Amino acid sequence: MTHEERLRLFRQTDLYVVITESFCAGRPAVKVLDWVLEAGVRLVQLREKECSDRELYTRACVFRERTAQAGALLIIDDRVDIALAVDADGVHLGNEDLPVSQARRLAPELLIGASTHNREEALAAQLAGASYVNIGPIFPTQTKSVSCGAVGLEMISEVAPHLTIPWTTMGGIKLDNVDLVLERGARHIAVVTAVTAVPDVREAAAALRARILERRAN
Repeated sequence: MTHEERLRLFRQTDLYVVITESFCAGRPAVKVLDWVLEAGVRLVQLREKECSDRELYTRACVFRERTAQAGALLIIDDRVDIALAVDADGVHLGNEDLPVSQARRLAPELLIGASTHNREEALAAQLAGASYVNIGPIFPTQTKSVSCGAVGLEMISEVAPHLTIPWTTMGGIKLDNVDLVLERGARHIAVVTAVTAVPDVREAAAALRARILERRAN
């Protein structure tokens, strides 16, 4: 697919589930992936920072096969090379990863996401060629450590009006507080443990999706 085709599909998604096996409550990451896809999620990120290159590649191949069968987009965290090797749909980059501009040069047809924590970072990523940016962490979270800590709901209002590309929100978002984020205009909600660590993954993902879609319809 071309970048524009992938971006069009990205805009149609709602819940963005990030899967790390250590946050899957002792269950295999691929099993959690299956449940997530069964719940209708069509945007998934594989984030494994402790795997060897071979282990990450092998897992990414399985994720690519399952997501392709479901018609879902697959994003690989950090690694442009792995994303290209398995024909993933995109890569998500943090502040310590390859710069967005270089990733875009290497992978012109991939979706390139960028983690941002303030307006300056978000606008810089957009200018550098990011396909989307993530604003966060919105609430305190144990799944990702950043020096700035939680940026709060106000950061959405500060950043979003200046963006011309899609944006996601992440960080401590769960069913009991997702409305606060949706009220700020969020359309793509990224989560980890709110889905991957709960007893019923399918039910949790479906409930979050329903809340997002309900808000969009109103």
